[in-house]
Amino acid sequence: MNKLGILSASVMLALSAPAALAKVTDAEAAKLGTELTPLGGVKAGNADGSIPAWDGGITSAIAGYEKGMHHPDPFPQDKIEFTITNANKDKYKAHLTDGQRKLFELYPDTYKMNVYQTRRTASVPQFVYDATKANATRAELVSEGNGVKGASIGVPFPMPKNGLEVIWNHVLRFRGVDVETSRSQAAPTASGSYTLVETAEEIRFQYSRPEITLDKLNASNTLFYFKQVVTQPARLAGTALLVKETMDQEALPRQAWTYNTGQRRVRKAPNVAFDTPGSVSDGLRTTDDFDMFNGSPVRYNWELIGKQEVYIPYNDYKLHSDKLKYDQIIHPGHVNPELVRWEKHRVWVVKAQLKEGMRHIYKTRTFYIDEDSWQVSLADIYDNRDELYRVAFAHAINYYEVPTHWTTLEVFHDLQSRRYIAMGLDNEGRMYNFDAKLSEANFTPAALRRAGIR
Repeated sequence: MNKLGILSASVMLALSAPAALAKVTDAEAAKLGTELTPLGGVKAGNADGSIPAWDGGITSAIAGYEKGMHHPDPFPQDKIEFTITNANKDKYKAHLTDGQRKLFELYPDTYKMNVYQTRRTASVPQFVYDATKANATRAELVSEGNGVKGASIGVPFPMPKNGLEVIWNHVLRFRGVDVETSRSQAAPTASGSYTLVETAEEIRFQYSRPEITLDKLNASNTLFYFKQVVTQPARLAGTALLVKETMDQEALPRQAWTYNTGQRRVRKAPNVAFDTPGSVSDGLRTTDDFDMFNGSPVRYNWELIGKQEVYIPYNDYKLHSDKLKYDQIIHPGHVNPELVRWEKHRVWVVKAQLKEGMRHIYKTRTFYIDEDSWQVSLADIYDNRDELYRVAFAHAINYYEVPTHWTTLEVFHDLQSRRYIAMGLDNEGRMYNFDAKLSEANFTPAALRRAGIR
């Protein structure tokens, strides 16, 4: 057993597994929905009962909720079970990452983690479960791991045998079909002052459409379309980005375009990838940090370490509330810890190591991926000196009108500058619209120019 506390012999086998592996057998796939959840998590709870069994997650909206509302907390009665601080962090070190421990050291007087009972609320629609079971026996990596084929709608590798399969599960996890969002981000200075950047976003998930077929996906080689337009502040308003993400990035790399209000021109943007600084991020995250990790995995070797029980942000409905103002969330050094809910969950641990000859400002990235949703929940990020550089958290909830488990806020801490960027703030804005009807015509360079004109 290694230092992370591996949970099963099958995971130990995965440590030495080659990149090319036999597909899952029908007998193995039959475990989905029985001893495993329909997406491949362990259905049973853990040995000491601190992680309960998965019972289907949240399958319907709670009483009083109507579409368009921010999502009321399904568990308002839950109390804090204990609080981790810099003074007592060693007591809980078995379930903390290096990045979490580092934040206690950097902010010993203000940073803390309020830990609540674990509630395994992640769920998706039945058609996604059905597609996942079909994918299990036919999905495979292509182009040396730079793409996937034989999968649609659901998780491609619910019983992963290597790190690349796990990270593709995150990239291809279900987040809806057509989604409109109005979100904001803040990158406070050390004193806590910030300028709010507001964006309007549209996403058309080709891969997740209930009517999609393998033939259509192969023909289009399209995973999703994404369009983002900055609406505030005035000096940035109209700046816009369009991305066409591909399934096989070796056959066709990501296609991207930008619109600049000063030039009033749409330009092809092949550099919107990898470690290019993220849009209006003040240099505090890379392009491939968005959604905790996105894009081609080609620059890294991906090692499946195994599973670990870790405290991760989960059911963060308090942080999601429209009763909050952004000033109540954005504090110097870190977001307000009183608003964050931490729970112990089982996570897949994947280590990404920069390949020899490849360039990226991140040499090593350790991802902690929730077993119930395939959402990357935490990331510890190291620079080329092997120093811990950035720490990322995905604060997630179940959007129960869909349902889907997705973030309400992503936070990237830059340990060197002692700053952070909080992305996805939606408390003072409109709630996500999962009923948007978006066509491919919404995602052309001409549509980008129209969206960007002020």
